[in-house]
Amino acid sequence: MSEIQPLLHAGLAGFAVIVAIGFITWLISLACKDVSIVDRVWPIFMLAAGLTYACSLGASSSRAVVTLTLAAIWDLRLSGYITWRNWGGEEDRRYQEIRARNQPNFAFKSLYLIFALQAMLAWIIAAPLLIAVAGKNTLGWLDAIGMFVAAFGIAFEGIADTQMARFKSRPENKGVVMDRGLWRYTRHPNYFGESCTWWGFFLVALGAGGGWIGILTIISPVLLTLLLLKVSGVSLMEKDIGERRPGYREYIAHTNAFLPGPPRDSKR
Repeated sequence: MSEIQPLLHAGLAGFAVIVAIGFITWLISLACKDVSIVDRVWPIFMLAAGLTYACSLGASSSRAVVTLTLAAIWDLRLSGYITWRNWGGEEDRRYQEIRARNQPNFAFKSLYLIFALQAMLAWIIAAPLLIAVAGKNTLGWLDAIGMFVAAFGIAFEGIADTQMARFKSRPENKGVVMDRGLWRYTRHPNYFGESCTWWGFFLVALGAGGGWIGILTIISPVLLTLLLLKVSGVSLMEKDIGERRPGYREYIAHTNAFLPGPPRDSKR
């Protein structure tokens, strides 16, 4: 994988595809007056980039097939779940706050504040997929570990979302804090699972033999984890949740925010 030019061409092709998807989604958001639909497209950005990389490079190795299969499972499950969860509902509260802060002309501003920004972040985070599908090395122990970590993350996130969906479907749980199943050990098991998924893809990229470029793709899981912890994930979700749901303060006191661990109160 000594030649940079094919990687550059593939990377730019992936970026163009992501930008096109983001622009089309923005147009749809104008029609439905709901920019939170970008959350449904977020996983599609990365899968579309990965498929574009494979087509551009003519990649068909076992590593490429397994990596893209895992990415497709992650994408279809997460995108499908978010679409099902938000179907028929109003714009997400977080995006409503962004809309209110950026008036007037938010319709136009959302193109770069929401869609262009998320497209750029998705392209950066998808970087391990480029190196993974381009890799020529024989599958090795790093690939095995990476694929296991990615599969674990996909399963962990999927189980957490399923548990939350079942919990919310019961009328008696309205206003009650979910602290069962995986949510007993971390307040955000879905975010933890997603982080694991991309750390796994990074390890596969290392196994692909990308040299210094493969090592640089560590920016993908680091950036995603920081976003989940400090920007759009834990921090934003919990900014005022204690005021809206008083029971959440006790939940915070007893349960780790991100990394799973035993509850700090033996009674829980």
